[in-house]
Amino acid sequence: MASTHAFQTDDSRLLPIKDKVAAGERLSEADALVLYGTGDILAVGWLANWVRERMHGDVAYFNVNRHINPTNVCIAACRLCAFGRKKDSPGAYTMALEEAFQIASTGYTEAITEFHIVGGLHPDLPFQYFLDLVSGLKERFPQVHMKAFTMVEVAYLAKRSKLSIRETLVKMKEAGVDSLPGGGAEIFADRVRHIICDHKIDGDDWLNTARVAHEIGLKSNATMLYGHIENDEDRVDHLMKLRALQDETNGFQTFIPLAFHPANTPLEHLPTTTGMLDIKQIAVSRLVLDNFPHIKSYWQMMTPKIAQISLRFGADDIDGTVVEEKIYHDAGATTPQGLRRQDLIRLIKEAGREPIERDTLYRPVTRTGTSFTVSV
Repeated sequence: MASTHAFQTDDSRLLPIKDKVAAGERLSEADALVLYGTGDILAVGWLANWVRERMHGDVAYFNVNRHINPTNVCIAACRLCAFGRKKDSPGAYTMALEEAFQIASTGYTEAITEFHIVGGLHPDLPFQYFLDLVSGLKERFPQVHMKAFTMVEVAYLAKRSKLSIRETLVKMKEAGVDSLPGGGAEIFADRVRHIICDHKIDGDDWLNTARVAHEIGLKSNATMLYGHIENDEDRVDHLMKLRALQDETNGFQTFIPLAFHPANTPLEHLPTTTGMLDIKQIAVSRLVLDNFPHIKSYWQMMTPKIAQISLRFGADDIDGTVVEEKIYHDAGATTPQGLRRQDLIRLIKEAGREPIERDTLYRPVTRTGTSFTVSV
């Protein structure tokens, strides 16, 4: 790993930040605002890469996973979303359980290690449907990790079922949920949230749901949707709140910045994110979230090319094979619906990193043909 003595910048505001990074000291809100505000992306990336290599060396992670979106019917009408439909609208769908099981079992030959299950806030589906979905998948695929239901879905199902957040999560865990994805966090700032996703739980409720999940032993990810109407202060506030909760629970595994795709949403007049912002967001996340083990560059939203470059700007993970992802493709994402395992390995190797296939809990996976073993 390079020495910080090799650090160079023409932005003097970055020099005290470099000293903090070298000493392993925590960055402040003011530091984070400087990182967002500077134009010296190479200096910010250098620091983020230094931290990334201090934590992970040359390793870069990926997994073989499959997304299952059981329904796109949703009571919410979030301005950021192109996925959700009202139940009588064209394009609305809800999978029967057997249909979901069939989709999980067909169309893909490699042995997968994770089902990533998220969907809309359906006004009619009972809580038992979701419990039966998970338990049915677990029965049919006992070796596959169930990463299921965002904090928003958990809170909605709790409210509909007249259960507490804790009771809801316990029932999910008993049904076979192994961890939670990080979606629905968007931006925690109320000012922004009221505009882009007013129908969702607020930021504090999202954080509290994550807190309870961690308390009962469920790990989760965390996300931030950026590149819409938020400003640098909103982004910093979001990162600081996640960092504070991680100090409390140590339950987050991975932070995933999500680039906003405006196409087919009520915010489609907004421009798409630039490569500069995508790379900077990865780097700032790695520098600020010092207590998060992993920073993921989600290739579905950032494109495989930007995700690959990000492995030199703070990211240590580029997600997985992701067969048939619907949410971001409904919003106009032009990336492939899935990448093959060898495609991910090539991206990582060409970035000069060592590809390590992982399971959801970041345990190394060893493959023999279409079967796999996990190093515990």
